[in-house]
Amino acid sequence: MRKVHFLIVSALMLSLSLVAPSPASAAVIGAAGCSARVGTAAAAVATTTVWMAGDSTMANPSATCPVGWATEFDSLFHSNIVVNNLAVAGRSIQTWLYEGNVTSTIGSNGECVLNSTTYSSRWQQVLTGMKAGDYLFIQFGINDGSTTCPRHVGTARYQELMTTMAQAALARGAHPVLLTAVAAITCSGSTAVKNRGFVTQTNAAGAATGSPVIDLQSLSVDYYNSLGLCPNNGDYTSGPLGQFFCNDHTHFEAYGARRIARLVTGALRTQKIPLADSLL
Repeated sequence: MRKVHFLIVSALMLSLSLVAPSPASAAVIGAAGCSARVGTAAAAVATTTVWMAGDSTMANPSATCPVGWATEFDSLFHSNIVVNNLAVAGRSIQTWLYEGNVTSTIGSNGECVLNSTTYSSRWQQVLTGMKAGDYLFIQFGINDGSTTCPRHVGTARYQELMTTMAQAALARGAHPVLLTAVAAITCSGSTAVKNRGFVTQTNAAGAATGSPVIDLQSLSVDYYNSLGLCPNNGDYTSGPLGQFFCNDHTHFEAYGARRIARLVTGALRTQKIPLADSLL
């Protein structure tokens, strides 16, 4: 009888060992389950793209100087924000939008003649890639003041194109942010003064589309005055002026670009633009 009992108990223990996982197996299963949950959580954190349209004062550098302020933007945000800087040196709002299709001829309406209304590849990239919740930053108004084509843009045309860009963002559920052009350093005695146009038109485009407008021209001039950059002897190789600007009165060293980027993020906070919630 004892022998029969022993055989029954042994058979039961064998069957349980076949069903239950070993401690090592349980650890592997637990780790795999945990990894899967982490992966799912990571995938659930969506990224927001900030699209940047502008000129050399925003553009990524091709040399040590100039450095556009949008180059420094990405580092000021948490990893859920991705900056796609499509600013290009020398562009007006029209040549940025219609690269290669703006002629050197001024038409009877005072605007540069387009030989095609096909958009540039960079704007097409924005139109196809921009998703709901993204942001579109638009800052022109420096090259646009040229009297000659292809860079010349009249005030009415400027307002029309900026409005069109903002409306395209809104149609995709994205958020346009319009900026007046960052100021160069121009002194009137001991005071830095404003020197960019298209401010009225930028504000009008913002009002027409319900888009926030960051007055970067005023912010930058006020900041130059706080640093005491006027008066100066035009020496851009040393001192505070040389630290901030390249060897001209317009473009930024990396230090200056970082300071201008901080002015923009400061405006995001003070104007309560929701993107500010992702700032470091």
